[in-house]
Amino acid sequence: MYIGNKLKELRKSKGLTLVQLSHKSGVQVATLSRMENLKMTGTVDSHMAIARALGVDVTQLYADIIKEERAVDVNDQKTPRDVFVHSKKASYEILTGNVLQKKMMPTLLTLETGGGTSPEQSPFGTEKFVYVLDGKIMVRVGEEEYPLVRGNSIYFEASFVHTITNNGNKTGKALVVSTPAAL
Repeated sequence: MYIGNKLKELRKSKGLTLVQLSHKSGVQVATLSRMENLKMTGTVDSHMAIARALGVDVTQLYADIIKEERAVDVNDQKTPRDVFVHSKKASYEILTGNVLQKKMMPTLLTLETGGGTSPEQSPFGTEKFVYVLDGKIMVRVGEEEYPLVRGNSIYFEASFVHTITNNGNKTGKALVVSTPAAL
């Protein structure tokens, strides 16, 4: 059983809707839904808030949870993929299923001309790799800027504030891999 399954089970046993649990816990409805649908696992802080709202000890959220290992996970053109939109001109497409059950998160970043990601700052120990597939992309890590073109890559500690922007005149695409996986 995954934490999302356990969360849903506990929530329903208390007779709560996602909206009610969101109000009681302070955790966004979308986050709760993603957790219950096994799209994300949440954070320790969100788990503690949810447990308090459900009136259970946080260890009850983890009871009976087993980690299911998969040696191979194949996704083809027909496999539905989650897309997260940063803005009208920037989006990430998650390239594998059950990403939060994995150690890394591969995504395809698409940046329209002039588009860019919002400033991001991941927890300490998170690393990010960006490989430019097409276009001219600027990666800013802290105060430093790194201009990249097709075939260039950058690897950095993602706990520094960072952004990725398209400073070219055509759509830019990059393979972005983060570890550990997080949304």
